[in-house]
Amino acid sequence: MLFTSPLFLFIFLPAAILVYYSLKPLAGNRAANTALLLFSYLFYLFGAGPFTLILLGSTAGDYLLGLLIQRYRSSDKVWVALSLVMNIGLLAFFKYANFFVAEVNAWMTVMGHSTMPWTSVALPVGISFFTFQKISYIVDVYRRHTRPLANFIDFALYVAMFPQLVAGPIVRFKDIWDQLRLRTESWENVYAGALRFCWGLAKKVLIADACGQVADVVFGMNTAALDTKTAWLGALAYTWQIYYDFSAYSDMAIGLARIFGFHLLENFNRPYAAVSITDFWHRWHISLSRWFRDYLYIPLGGNRRASWRTYINLLAVFTLCGLWHGANWTFVCWGLYHGFFLIVERASGFRQAAADKWRWLGRPLTFLVVVFGWVLFRADSLPHAAEFAQAMVMPLEMPLTFELYSVLHYRNIAFMALAAVTTLGAAFLPQWHQLFQRPSAWRTALGFLLITMVLPYCAAFVMAGSGNPFIYYRF
Repeated sequence: MLFTSPLFLFIFLPAAILVYYSLKPLAGNRAANTALLLFSYLFYLFGAGPFTLILLGSTAGDYLLGLLIQRYRSSDKVWVALSLVMNIGLLAFFKYANFFVAEVNAWMTVMGHSTMPWTSVALPVGISFFTFQKISYIVDVYRRHTRPLANFIDFALYVAMFPQLVAGPIVRFKDIWDQLRLRTESWENVYAGALRFCWGLAKKVLIADACGQVADVVFGMNTAALDTKTAWLGALAYTWQIYYDFSAYSDMAIGLARIFGFHLLENFNRPYAAVSITDFWHRWHISLSRWFRDYLYIPLGGNRRASWRTYINLLAVFTLCGLWHGANWTFVCWGLYHGFFLIVERASGFRQAAADKWRWLGRPLTFLVVVFGWVLFRADSLPHAAEFAQAMVMPLEMPLTFELYSVLHYRNIAFMALAAVTTLGAAFLPQWHQLFQRPSAWRTALGFLLITMVLPYCAAFVMAGSGNPFIYYRF
């Protein structure tokens, strides 16, 4: 079920809010959590079907293992190991088995041997996100950073709460455990959450989908038909699409959680205003960056040892970061690509120089590096990415195709222009809390505009069925 689907907007969400706020005053937090959990499983059931049993079963397994870690400290490493085997095993099977078998069969064919029979495995929606949440819980209990939850309903809600279940943000247990037991709902929370949701809906339906139509056409073209301007148009369109698409989902998730009294941490902080790749990863998909930092980079030694060891740690982390995004060599190379530039920045001192006095140079250079990285991320294969990048740097002039003309209409051009302006001016744009979390005339005016004009306009597009799925749904 998509946040931008009529079923969600006009049936599921109103029903969830109505039931939740009917139960909370009468039966308390426990009943409200139970109702929200049931709606969360129903939400997942619509999108993932029988995979809901895997979500429920693995949740029950980690719930029990968390209690065992706390009770039997002498053998806590055994319980942690069992959890890691279960979670990583499920993730590896469903996400990477098809890729592994395809690679083995390709080599078997080259060597003249018969291929391995295999039936493709479907990927459960959101498995990368809820797997990382459960791992962080188990590791934090093992490290004694938190105590395990005794109530299964609360733990299951932490794992499966529908606003962030399928595409994040990745919620750390320590950031939400007290809210599971005790939180305050108010009309201020509902209003603020509704505004944030509408803000994300507008970013997705208006800007991300407009950019996505152009990016899909360009990346779907035969690379022999690409010239320089078309390649750059496609690369920039996807650069804007992936930011507005993913940050829109995070906005909507944060807003929905706020309606039910939960305060989730921010997941984006104007990433295209970054002055270095290091700075970019402090601003982009913050919950994932922090997860890899705390549960992989620091345990590997971080930057506490020799420089060469730090560089190896960075490459290891970003290789896995790329692989986390998908089972394709393009994602692996995208991770290595970012890891390489992080090492260059650290070794050359550019990271600190760009943060201090070279911001005027660091910002455009970082943006260019990120754009070429997104080409690698979006391409179907490594040869496709190489040919696309070649078209971007080798001057060539060709006429636009009919397919591209058909999506370059006034609406898409207008919203792509808006994306361009906000990208180029990202460093000077106000953040969400500056716009909406402080009482002001701006907040009142923007809120009125979102509710009375933008929301109906987006709803019309939703009802027309012209939107695209969120990009990160497939991760």
